[in-house]
Amino acid sequence: MKIFTWHIHGSYLFYLSQGNYEIYIPTSAEKAEGYYGRGETFPFGPNVIEIPHDEVKNREFDCILFQTNQNYLADQYEILSEEQRALPKIYLEHDPPRQHPTDTRHLINNPDITLVHVTHFNRLMWDCGDTPTMVIEHGVTDYGAIYSGELAKGIVIINNLPSRGRLLGFDVFKTVKEKIAVDLVGMGTGEWGLGEVLHPQLPAFQSKYRFFFNPIRYTSLGLAICEAMMMGIPVVGLATTELSAVIDNGVNGYIHTDVDYLIEKMQQLLHDPGLAAEIGARGRETAIARFNINRFATDWKQLFEKVSNPLRLIDTETKLMYHE
Repeated sequence: MKIFTWHIHGSYLFYLSQGNYEIYIPTSAEKAEGYYGRGETFPFGPNVIEIPHDEVKNREFDCILFQTNQNYLADQYEILSEEQRALPKIYLEHDPPRQHPTDTRHLINNPDITLVHVTHFNRLMWDCGDTPTMVIEHGVTDYGAIYSGELAKGIVIINNLPSRGRLLGFDVFKTVKEKIAVDLVGMGTGEWGLGEVLHPQLPAFQSKYRFFFNPIRYTSLGLAICEAMMMGIPVVGLATTELSAVIDNGVNGYIHTDVDYLIEKMQQLLHDPGLAAEIGARGRETAIARFNINRFATDWKQLFEKVSNPLRLIDTETKLMYHE
């Protein structure tokens, strides 16, 4: 399977590349959004293949995967041939609607395009019209139960948090930081954070922190949350969007819309390392069951096969039914 897409979210592309298919991404000298190439941050395997943007039209693909409105409205007409634009299409929607939480019509309204949401919350909130939709929940690498929690601090991992404001909870972060020792990690954190920690080094770095704090008000379920849970790091966050359907409050993490309540729970975790380890262990059980990278890669492989060769899939299913 040869899948063409753009490099939009590095972490997601890295996990997507764990599947048994080839992913082709365009490059340009200007390195505009989506044209960065493989970059230096993620340890992509050989199945992530760069193509100069002016050579894309000369290649053969099985499926086109869009990830932004720019990809769909402009990029495809600039770099894909007419024959390539007629290939099976999938649109991967990473975010919930921004214009209005319930009444925003999605750009894609086409029964011939599959719209994939990364959370059930996102699919619930978008008005997707007649477009067939499905959810493929996140999958992340299992580094093992590497949590130690020896550092009596919390960690927040968000790129450019100061400039992204209330949506991602910069004000919530500042409120918590006045009472709780928390470190902010990510690109563009400025005077408020420690800067970027590259993805390959991040597991060992964050495993020493007592808990992971997510101050984001309105977003998809962050991959950083799934990664923290998979390592056994206890998660504390706002009971909004998909996180409220992942964390069982007081069992495998702590969630609430009352920030004072969350601060109280953070203080408990700082004072009781045993409780933190217990909460984190149950969070890891949730992550193993729900965010398994093999399940994630299989879901994507099956979707690519379904849209690219539906007759072959029907034939395969018929043979399996006959065999049973």
